[in-house]
Amino acid sequence: MTGPGRAAPAGVPELLAAARGGSLRSAGRLLSLVEGDRRHEVLAALGPAPAVRVAGVTGPPGAGKSTTIAALVGAYRERGLRVAVLAVDPSSPYSGGALLGDRIRMAAHTTDSGVLIRSLAARGHLGGLAAAVPAAVRVLAALSYDLVLLETVGVGQSEIEIAAVADPAVVVLAPGAGDAVQAAKAGLLEVADLLVVNKADRDGAAQTVRDLRNETGARVLTLVAPKGEGLAELVAAIDAHHRADTRERRTARARAQILSLAQSRLREHPGLADLAEAVADGRHDAYTAADRLLGDPRGPAGRLTR
Repeated sequence: MTGPGRAAPAGVPELLAAARGGSLRSAGRLLSLVEGDRRHEVLAALGPAPAVRVAGVTGPPGAGKSTTIAALVGAYRERGLRVAVLAVDPSSPYSGGALLGDRIRMAAHTTDSGVLIRSLAARGHLGGLAAAVPAAVRVLAALSYDLVLLETVGVGQSEIEIAAVADPAVVVLAPGAGDAVQAAKAGLLEVADLLVVNKADRDGAAQTVRDLRNETGARVLTLVAPKGEGLAELVAAIDAHHRADTRERRTARARAQILSLAQSRLREHPGLADLAEAVADGRHDAYTAADRLLGDPRGPAGRLTR
């Protein structure tokens, strides 16, 4: 078996074989490839794989998402399950570089071979998820992980994509600080399958629970993640949850995911830089530039003038 610390082979079939043999480094390399231009090569090599359970965790900064995930990892590892954590980090809209979040709370699991923790850069992708997430989930399913915990950026976007990938979508909030109201404004309550008031030992927790129950029909739980208080109830709720869906809801989630992925691809369009310069210089208006970026045949045709 290839050990977690050994150098990963370069070819996709070799990487896949090593990762299935227990090499965390090879698994990490595969996840790196699906973030780049070799995504389709990796996906083609995977073959059929059973579906993996994906639980999404989102919420505003400071609510304790990483602490909650660390507690969940510990609970599922006690049951002998292999757990992967995909933590989607924000990116600079200019450089596209990942700004890694605080993973200190997960440090206890970094030496556990049954836990894979990976940060993915959002790279301007809307909805709080990275464009590579669906492919990364497929890789983890092929590597026989039992559960994927997906942590989103948590900045309160109006277009929330997590519900298209995860079931359940868990929204973590802190008591007070207007989190419940802000979550409603951001659309988080609309995608929440489970609402968790973390730091429930603080003042204002009971009022936050009441506010949430007045705002939504989703189940509301309380948690003190560092102490494990309420953790068993949260795990049971995640395990028991199976989304009752209509075709309309599935279609709406698919539409949101398609639009979000399409916008990510438009950000990388080779003509975007020239179009942006043309608009900045006054040679085109933004409407014309958008038509050309989309290749809309109804928009003005012709090359950029210099």
